[in-house]
Amino acid sequence: MRDYYEVLNVARDADADAIKRAYRKLAMQYHPDRNNGSPEAAERFKEATEAYEILRDPQKRAAYDRFGHAGVKGGAHAPGGFGFDFSDALEIFMRDFGGLGDIFGGMAGARARGGARPRRGPDMRAHIPVTLEEVATGTKKTLKVRVNDVCDTCNGSGAEPGTQPVRCPTCNGAGEVRRVQRSFLGQMMTVQPCPQCRGEGQIIESPCRTCDGEGVRPVEKTIEVNVPPGVSTGDYVTLRAQGHAAPRGGARGDILAVLEVEDDPRFIRDGANLVYELPITFSQAALGAEIDVPTVGEGTARLKIAPGTQSGRLLRLRGRGLPHLQGGGRGDLIVRIKVWTPTSLTPEQEKLMRRLAEIEQQPPSHVDEDDERGFWSKVKEAFGG
Repeated sequence: MRDYYEVLNVARDADADAIKRAYRKLAMQYHPDRNNGSPEAAERFKEATEAYEILRDPQKRAAYDRFGHAGVKGGAHAPGGFGFDFSDALEIFMRDFGGLGDIFGGMAGARARGGARPRRGPDMRAHIPVTLEEVATGTKKTLKVRVNDVCDTCNGSGAEPGTQPVRCPTCNGAGEVRRVQRSFLGQMMTVQPCPQCRGEGQIIESPCRTCDGEGVRPVEKTIEVNVPPGVSTGDYVTLRAQGHAAPRGGARGDILAVLEVEDDPRFIRDGANLVYELPITFSQAALGAEIDVPTVGEGTARLKIAPGTQSGRLLRLRGRGLPHLQGGGRGDLIVRIKVWTPTSLTPEQEKLMRRLAEIEQQPPSHVDEDDERGFWSKVKEAFGG
């Protein structure tokens, strides 16, 4: 049998509060309802409860400190001499913490003392389309949704006006029932929603005719949603307490407004960076040029093309991409040069091209290794990846 202080992982001079906190932590970890009835977890739960029951009692603790396990004889229920089994552990746990729900969030114990808590209204999802221009500037969007609202007739009680819900006779208003199951380790207590009132703690004998006893009814609702700059598809805005109402005074749920950024045929997006493909003529590539290129949300930007620019070259315009979602400036606009070859020529153009063919230099016998890299490898390098 292990030392009780070791079981709870506390010092021998730990005070009563430290002992209770240590037991609470272990009970949260090893309670059988949290471990699908695991025999090992049940044994650890029983061991921790026995240690707690001895060390929480000043007289038993003094006897244990002086004589060890022999000083407390049958364990936590000494001096009865019948030992300490799993049903004893559950009884102690229920006595000091009110049940599984009380220690894991305060629910079950609160129900046992003051009735079932009203349920929170369910959350809902809604999708909002956003253009790339709106991503660049931020925007306000109007969202129309259909949500459950509190019934005006019964004020959310679900009962016909002039009547009141009655306490559930099965769970006595707790909203849950406790059942004791036997196993080879002893008795195990489980807590389940009451099957008669479905966890409500009360029964409606005369349902409201407007909402059929639900306490809520569907309505159309219009909400303004602030969309910050820099969002991406899959980002969402949480609209607190704007979702479905709950019957019988429960808190409203939330609306998760999921954003869907529409494609812009002009650009390829990579986070806060944008890629734009710019067609230029042969003469512009050979002689150089200055060309205005489009941006998102900021008009156009002047791009300088150096003489001898090759098709596939990537040019960067710093800070002309999209805003970063969390602030801190903007991404970059990467312009990919594409030299355009005409499919038909006027007689004068053809004459000039033939003259050029007579005097132009021959192309190199091989292409530089850098020019053979894939487009996305170049983009990644341009973005600093």
